[in-house]
Amino acid sequence: LASAGLLQTSLIWVAYAVAVALVLLVAIITTFTWQSPHERSVTVSIVAIVSLTSLLATVFLLPVDIALVSSTASAHLGARKDWATPERVDGILLTLKIVYYTLYSFDALLCLIVIPFAYFWYEEYDEVEEEEGTSGAGTRFWKATKYTLGFVFFVLILFLVGFFVPAAGKGNGKHLDLDYFKRLLAANKGEKALTFGVGLLITLGTFLYTLYTGAGLALLPVSLIKSAPSISAPQLSATTATDLEHNRELQRQIEMRNAGRPDGMSQKDRRELDALLREERTLVRRERLAAEARGDGRSGIFRAWTKIQAIFRPLKLLGGILLLLLSILVWTSMLITGIDKAANSICKEHCGYILGHINVFQPVNWIFVQSAKAFPVDYILMALLVLFFFSSSITGIATIGIRFLWVRIFQIKKGRTTPQALLIATVMLALIILAINYAIAMIVAPQYAIYGTQTFCVNTPRHPGEQPDCREHRDMVRPCSEVFSEPAAKDVCTPTVMSTFLNRVTINWPVFGAVDFWAQFAFLGVFMVVFVTSLFRTPRLNMSELDEEAEVDEEEGLLASTGRRFGATWGDITGRTKNRQERNGYGT
Repeated sequence: LASAGLLQTSLIWVAYAVAVALVLLVAIITTFTWQSPHERSVTVSIVAIVSLTSLLATVFLLPVDIALVSSTASAHLGARKDWATPERVDGILLTLKIVYYTLYSFDALLCLIVIPFAYFWYEEYDEVEEEEGTSGAGTRFWKATKYTLGFVFFVLILFLVGFFVPAAGKGNGKHLDLDYFKRLLAANKGEKALTFGVGLLITLGTFLYTLYTGAGLALLPVSLIKSAPSISAPQLSATTATDLEHNRELQRQIEMRNAGRPDGMSQKDRRELDALLREERTLVRRERLAAEARGDGRSGIFRAWTKIQAIFRPLKLLGGILLLLLSILVWTSMLITGIDKAANSICKEHCGYILGHINVFQPVNWIFVQSAKAFPVDYILMALLVLFFFSSSITGIATIGIRFLWVRIFQIKKGRTTPQALLIATVMLALIILAINYAIAMIVAPQYAIYGTQTFCVNTPRHPGEQPDCREHRDMVRPCSEVFSEPAAKDVCTPTVMSTFLNRVTINWPVFGAVDFWAQFAFLGVFMVVFVTSLFRTPRLNMSELDEEAEVDEEEGLLASTGRRFGATWGDITGRTKNRQERNGYGT
């Protein structure tokens, strides 16, 4: 029996290791996809990859936490498994706490010290001074360290405030005398300071999560559905060739009209000719862009890949529809939980609206509770949900950009993101991921995130000290909840480490819990506004943006992604324009 328990917990940790390896791959792809090749920095790339990997690994620890505590009890019998002795359960929880504290400490180190240092290190680089020898690595290191000390000072202030300020949650609320809530009240000042720091970071991240993730959750599926291009690569080539021929014909007419004139070309014709020359350069770049999109001069493998992309483009539409249904499902579940907590929370604002048990059917929570019975199905679903929220956050940041109020400071765009913008976006994602962790555990799937599939038996035990037996009374099996005080519930139900820590934050510092909770309704409002707006917006082919990007990439060649941008499905499959004689008016 002990070996069976060891095998089950080992498989859970192995699944987590595989997920972290996949997360590393996702972080590498994300970093190099969005980073500008013109300003690529090895230091910035490494810091961004390590930071994203650590942050996603922290979030993916939640389903491991749930699976481990769920594995200690039988969901059908409402009793602890034979191998799950109190010592073994305490050992599992201790391991989880060590991993959690290690990852959170590492995340804080990255976001508050390493990333700011990398930012200032890159900012202090001057190519001219490096060549002249007036500035070396030592000077850059000292300047970057000097600026980073400000962030270190900020961290120390946070820790001292949390260490000395009395916790606001003590003694508030008539329900805090339950054993579960007594355990949540921090017993030492060090842990209280940690809960203050994490609570503040979660709250800061919640503001970013409300704007960027709320918008991205609506924009990501809609962008996939509306991603069909307005013009194919062959049609763009045909249209551009016609426009280029017409442009050069007008140039010849002007030159012939002014040939042999003793006083030279008139100012009007000169201005017209200059405008035609500028338009000719634009059309030549656009013609080369279309050739790149068709795969001219490329290998057969590249051309085959372009065809495959065009063939499977309908799957992109199908994926967008599925993600849209998932977004609506998540939105509905969050709304149900929010209303349920606001109306039925056992201690309201005094504990961050902790809900004793779900009073209304909540679809996402039900799906996770049912799928958790067949691990790792629930782990896979949770990983996909986290990636969906993460991808939505990236979509929101890319669409809105890094702004101060209404002023855009940096633009986040595939292949166009500067190192400074990449580092700032990484810090923003770090804070957003903390908020996503709170939202998933407290709003999206609250019962699953706290107790998993654990249940307990309310049948009277045959002998004092024995576990109740519900093998013949399955109707007496109850799901675990924070409000139950039966001895059987105390012996069987083990809350997850993450939910305990988050609830400890909201109990000790209720202001953070209240802000984080009510911000979820703002999140739902942002999603609805963006979703309704995007339904009525028609995607347009921005030729001026195309020309600008082509001009920037003129020295290094055009990105391969242009095939996806301008390749309409049928045109890219056949390699021919649908109507060669038709002029679509895409000139400058």
